[in-house]
Amino acid sequence: MDPALAAQRSEAVAEKVLQYRRDATGWRVCREGNGVSVSWRPSMEFPGNLYRGEGIVWGTPEKVWDCIKPVAGGLRAKWDENVACFEILESMTDTLSVSRTATPSAAMRLISPRDFVDLVLVKNYEDGAFSSSASNVEHPLCPLKPGYVRGFNHPCGCFCEPLPGEPSRTHLVTFFQTDLGGYLPQAVVDSFFPRSMAGFYANLQKAVQRFQD
Repeated sequence: MDPALAAQRSEAVAEKVLQYRRDATGWRVCREGNGVSVSWRPSMEFPGNLYRGEGIVWGTPEKVWDCIKPVAGGLRAKWDENVACFEILESMTDTLSVSRTATPSAAMRLISPRDFVDLVLVKNYEDGAFSSSASNVEHPLCPLKPGYVRGFNHPCGCFCEPLPGEPSRTHLVTFFQTDLGGYLPQAVVDSFFPRSMAGFYANLQKAVQRFQD
C-alpha cells in the first residue's frame, strides 16, 4: 500500500471521526445504563447507522488506552468478547498501520464470524488524550478467508480523554459505523450494536482493573 496515499486517507478519516465527536446534533439515545449512553443517527457512508457510545471508565487515560490501543500483541483480544483475533498486516509508521480484526459468532449465532481489514491511525494529544480512527481498506495480504464473512468498517474510532481534576477517571467516546456484510435481518443488526457497545464499556472497566499493574 502506498504510504503517502495511506497517510492522506487516514488523516481524512481521522478528521471525519473528529467531526462526529464535535457534532452533537441528530443523535437519538437507544440505550442507557450503568453510566453508559449509546446513541445513533443515520450514516452518511452506507445504508446503516452510525453509533456513538459515551461513558466514564475508572482508570487513568494511559491505563484505559493500554487496554484498547490497536497494536500487535495488545490486550484487546484478551478481554473484548467481540475480538477473537487482532493482527497488524502492515506498519507504515509508528502510528499508521493496516490491521485485521476477526470477530466470533454473536447474537446466539445469528451473526457468523466476521473479519475486518482497516487502515488505522493513532494520535496522541497535548492534553493527554488518545484517539484511534479506522476505515476499511483492501490489502493483498488479506484476501477473503474461509469461515469468515468480510465486514466493512466505515469511519469509526474512539477518544480516550482525561477528565480535568480527576486523574483516576477517563472519558471514553466511541464511534462504530459497521457494515457486517452477509444477509442479516436489519432487526438483528439494530439490536446487536447497542447491546454490544454497552458490554464493551463494562468489559473494558473489568480489564482496566485486571491489568492495572
